[in-house]
Amino acid sequence: MHPYIAVPVTAALVWRAYSRDSLTPAGIVVAALTAGVHAIHPWSVFFALLVVFFLAGTAVTKVKHRVKAQLTLSSAGSSGGEGRRTHVQVLANSLVASLLILLHYRQLLARDKSGHTSRGCWPYALDFLVVGIVSNYAAVAADTFSSELGILSKDKPRLLTSWNFRTVPPGTNGGITLLGTSAGFLGASIIALTSVVLLPFCPVGSPSRAGKLFGDIQPGFEGGSGWGLSEKAAWVLAVSLWGGLGSLLDSALGGWFQASVVDVRSGKVVEGTGGGKVLVTDSHLKQDGNSSRRVESGISLLDNNAVNFLMAFVMSAGGMVVSAYLWDLPLGTILQ
Repeated sequence: MHPYIAVPVTAALVWRAYSRDSLTPAGIVVAALTAGVHAIHPWSVFFALLVVFFLAGTAVTKVKHRVKAQLTLSSAGSSGGEGRRTHVQVLANSLVASLLILLHYRQLLARDKSGHTSRGCWPYALDFLVVGIVSNYAAVAADTFSSELGILSKDKPRLLTSWNFRTVPPGTNGGITLLGTSAGFLGASIIALTSVVLLPFCPVGSPSRAGKLFGDIQPGFEGGSGWGLSEKAAWVLAVSLWGGLGSLLDSALGGWFQASVVDVRSGKVVEGTGGGKVLVTDSHLKQDGNSSRRVESGISLLDNNAVNFLMAFVMSAGGMVVSAYLWDLPLGTILQ
């Protein structure tokens, strides 16, 4: 990506995060480094996905922020709501994509040196890494939209991982609502639409080096390497659905492996600082010898950041595996 675009945009985002106190100092540094990794890739789409995710995620976080803050508690005992995001939270959402971007950049450089193809366009049914990168952002965007908007639902959340789909307090890990699920698919759709606008798809019927390499530039659905309207529409649909499923996977992982702690007196979910774990029993939490907190669901194996990272990894890897199956290509070609 051109530095004269990436540098000022990154600087503007850093200033925005600093001035609005939305990231910790370490979070700002890691976010800037992450933006740099995305910007070194010759395609602008991945940097744009990062920017869109950051701006859209920040926007939904601010929606009825005061209302959401009254629905949960912080682990310090004050009202809840999303505070400043830490460097760990930044990495949980973007590390998988960053690594895949570096691998894809290396892949393009190797192809250039060997003379096999150019960086000009993306042929149909090639480059699983691109699928993995877009899948990452579709999934984490869906999770962010689902969490930030779903908690505002007038309907009680139901625990996805319970046998009877029982109701749970707002903010419970694994709790889902129709509003939250729909918001998740909306978030994934925003990423899908951004990618379809900016990805350098190999066009149908136009001469190109890639077209000569693959023998034709017919539509991908007809066995060619080009992306026509049908292929692009299928891409948007697939990315939107896959990302939306990512939010449900995050709910399932959170419901099983992340303890949701409830304050006994208020009945509200207690949120850990920076996505960390919440103490259930401690001397300063006890009243009359009894703990003022209880576990609503899940086991205390992972914190929220670990759940988000695991979900992003599974959806990225899963997206590549599914595309390999649909395109009938061996997974061994992923780095070729």
